[in-house]
Amino acid sequence: MINSRSLAAILMSDTEITRGFCPGASGIGVKSPPIFPEATDLLFDDDSRQQPSGSKGVLILADGSRYEGILFGFENITEGELVFNTAMSGYQESMTDPSFAGQILTFTWPLLGNYGIIPGISESSRVHPRGIICRQAMKIPDHRNSIGSIHDFLFAHQVPGIEGIDTRSLTKKVREFGTLLCAFGPIDKENEVKDRINKMVHPDTEDLVASVTCQESIILNPGVKNIEGDKLPRLVVIDCGIKYNILRELCGRFEVVWCPASTKFNKIIEKWNPDAIFASNGPGDPAHFGDAKIARNTLSSAVKADIPVMGICLGHQLMGLAAGLRTYKLRYGHRGVNQPVIDLETGKVHITSQNHGYAVEDPNKGMIGPHPSGMHSEASNNTLGADFKVRHINANDQTVEGLDLIGKPVFTVQFHPEACPGPHDASPLFNRFSAMVQLFLNSNIIIDGSEV
Repeated sequence: MINSRSLAAILMSDTEITRGFCPGASGIGVKSPPIFPEATDLLFDDDSRQQPSGSKGVLILADGSRYEGILFGFENITEGELVFNTAMSGYQESMTDPSFAGQILTFTWPLLGNYGIIPGISESSRVHPRGIICRQAMKIPDHRNSIGSIHDFLFAHQVPGIEGIDTRSLTKKVREFGTLLCAFGPIDKENEVKDRINKMVHPDTEDLVASVTCQESIILNPGVKNIEGDKLPRLVVIDCGIKYNILRELCGRFEVVWCPASTKFNKIIEKWNPDAIFASNGPGDPAHFGDAKIARNTLSSAVKADIPVMGICLGHQLMGLAAGLRTYKLRYGHRGVNQPVIDLETGKVHITSQNHGYAVEDPNKGMIGPHPSGMHSEASNNTLGADFKVRHINANDQTVEGLDLIGKPVFTVQFHPEACPGPHDASPLFNRFSAMVQLFLNSNIIIDGSEV
């Protein structure tokens, strides 16, 4: 099974360029699966491309730090939370990851855009960071499947970029003092950039999940069957900002219903009658009172109804909140493709892809590596009707990376098993969930997630 991008994109030739996103296309027995926009679609119809102007730009941090650079992409003023990503490749997937909504994304690898922009590998329909910072943006990419440069891509999505920045200095500052707000734009508008910083409200106060979730529920692969001709279990996916490759992975194992985060549990049961529920990754504060809270309540109701559940990233954090644990903002988060995670059940270490700025507190050690702001949720009661145990921890800082519910077919992980971009160490977790659901459906006994 292809688990990093669609087969069409991998085998694409000069005459077979695909557009759109159709995760159910390869399913057995699926007829006329829906097609959705993909972020590179805009480049197919853009005939008015031009090189960056080379105009000077200025980056201002909330602590007063100032950096000069050269603008590319959509040349305008932008603002957001300054974060960094340590991956050496996979920039297109990162830029289209909804979990970066509200943020200014710095790439620590000094060259950005070497292999251009490639159809079929984006993780959503648009670019989600509010701005991109790098050391050097490649103007002329070198890859046979590229349909444009990173400048073309950002310009088409009206997202500003700035290069020529000392990203090493910037990253060291964030690691030492924590993520902070920033803004950048044309240098001749520096006073306006400073004014934006002074008036800026932290993106975490916004309902970022509501800004990235899908708009309506839809079946991605209706009537899909396995190779024996049996209908696959139905899975409702709660979209808090899901990545496309997660949907591809799930469509290979379930009949998938893609639902907005605001869809309440009773409506899900009445309309879709699912065999299992999945909660996705997403941006912002997991304790936000908007769509994230609705999704949390849905998960809690599903667990109490003995429905199998899996959560990734924000889905993991929402489950932690429902279990009575606090969530808190990390000093600088985990964003990259080389995060080591220990499975306490097996003792194995997996190298994982991660993108999150919040964590679930350890039930014994409390908040590990918190942000200087001290942002965290309030203590609450366990609403799941079940106890839990920590299954995974981060080998670097010991933060909680996964939970198993005791006596329930439920588990969550903080990292990304779909690994797009990233290593595939954790991809068997999708198989673990699929096996858990099948075992649950074939038995009258409640299956403990740790037993699968």
